[in-house]
Amino acid sequence: MNRKGDKSLIVGLDIGTSKVTALVGEYLPGQPIEVIGLGSHESRGMRRGVVVDIDSTVQSIQRAIEEAELMAGCEIRSVYASISGSHIQCRNSQGIAPIRDNNEVTYADLDRVLEAAKAVAIPADQKILHAIPRDYVLDDSQEGIRNPVGMTGVRLEVHAHLVICAQSAAANISKCVQKCGLAVDDLILSVLASSQAVLTPDERELGVVCVDIGAGTTDIAVFVQGAIAHSASLPIAGDKVTEDIAHMLRTPTPEAEQIKVRYACALAQMATAEESIQVPSVGDRPPRRMPRASLAQAVQARYEEIFEMVQAELRRSGFEQHVRAGMVLTGGASKMEGVVELAEEMLQMPVRVGIPQHVTGLGEVVGNPVHASGVGLLLMGSQIENPRRPMLPTGRAGGFLSRLKNWYRGEF
Repeated sequence: MNRKGDKSLIVGLDIGTSKVTALVGEYLPGQPIEVIGLGSHESRGMRRGVVVDIDSTVQSIQRAIEEAELMAGCEIRSVYASISGSHIQCRNSQGIAPIRDNNEVTYADLDRVLEAAKAVAIPADQKILHAIPRDYVLDDSQEGIRNPVGMTGVRLEVHAHLVICAQSAAANISKCVQKCGLAVDDLILSVLASSQAVLTPDERELGVVCVDIGAGTTDIAVFVQGAIAHSASLPIAGDKVTEDIAHMLRTPTPEAEQIKVRYACALAQMATAEESIQVPSVGDRPPRRMPRASLAQAVQARYEEIFEMVQAELRRSGFEQHVRAGMVLTGGASKMEGVVELAEEMLQMPVRVGIPQHVTGLGEVVGNPVHASGVGLLLMGSQIENPRRPMLPTGRAGGFLSRLKNWYRGEF
């Protein structure tokens, strides 16, 4: 990747169901990332986070990259790409290893104990995408340790969060990126990136659930006592709302999407009886007018289903009582009017819309929850390339230098 002066360039590629977005960031180690390039193109080859048409996905990625290169004035050679989908699974695991060098914990001990936590039986067609330490235990007597390096003991134990994905899904995303002549620096779980961009340290510590509502999937990440405790991907999201509108109003899907963006709200009581909208018809039929309240009722019903599934997943995880800071919504479908109020009413917890933080630059990126995942990819990529804290391996195989390149670190 070309560099501008002494600053490093980094690229996040958010490959979603409705669009592919490329963000170019410029930064100096220790300073905030400045977003200097944005490219976006409609995604035609993805369905619920999974590649269903390689050629179409390659074209979408290529267009987004070209647009970002033009705006940033640079040549893009490698990217940090997102991955999501209902094939994503999670598991909390434990690993134990003896402390070797003079009974003092080193980074090598952290690596060994995490490898032990990754020694779990998974199907042959799946692989560990991320292995994230939650906390450490030293000699069964000292628990809840965040960073044990330098401490003295005989035995080290780690409580880790494993993110598991389908090998084929990961390979197909990488293949699409590589067909564009780009290298994949790393694949990062989309909601993990979004969480990095929109959550505050206080929320993570108190307990919070980040819900990224995209077009094809609704992704969930639960943080308890500063560390990720649960993650999941639900196969229902914003495109279902669009389908409902198209079906109810009997209008083409592109027109239904426009109606959703312009007129829809997730709480029916926000639409007055006097308001009406113009609905394009199919074929040569003239447009019709319909009450906005009818549209709101249909949209509310679908959002209620989404939040019911989120609540069920939260209860299944066993962490529902631990999310004292409530819920942070992000992603494109979180921008709709009334979503926060509906979520608070249904889930009985504080809810806010999370917008990307910790970066500067393009205002359309910094203040927009649509770009939470892309900004998170930039943040996590910069941490991989410039580690300053204990490292969290992502689970990819290889020698020491390869693992060092592919480790990431975050304040989980």
